[in-house]
Amino acid sequence: MHIEERLAAMGLVLPPPLKAPPGVLLPFRFVHVVGTRAIISGHGPQGPDGAIALPLGKLGRELGVEQGYAAARLIALSILGSLARTLGDLDRVRSWVRVFGMVNSAPGFNRQPAVINGFSDLILALYGPGAGAHARSAVGLAELPFDIPVEIEGEVEIAD
Repeated sequence: MHIEERLAAMGLVLPPPLKAPPGVLLPFRFVHVVGTRAIISGHGPQGPDGAIALPLGKLGRELGVEQGYAAARLIALSILGSLARTLGDLDRVRSWVRVFGMVNSAPGFNRQPAVINGFSDLILALYGPGAGAHARSAVGLAELPFDIPVEIEGEVEIAD
């Protein structure tokens, strides 16, 4: 598949490991490999320096669907960065199994699927309709950590 080549051809760069806000401890693995599965912890949008990307806030209040879509796309890059660091090669991902998208939603906002499409569209563009296809949920939550607009977790099947 040569995912790194596809990323480069699209002009996309994976961010470095997350720079947690001051005083925040993250005592967990961002990717936990169990057999042929890699379980992916919740990721937020990151900038090229590894810090939490702006803008922050709720969809349907401070942010629109387009901004949420862009945040979800950044999360795809963040997750791919974590997978690359853990697996050593993004081509080890055989199949995207499951994606759970959480959207920081103002009351009445119900366009969560359109927001999480930012993630799904990039994964499908990189991995294709076979390996990139995934089961998915897109839900609205009252709050997300650090007021990030979107958080996504998931699971992939990997080659040994």
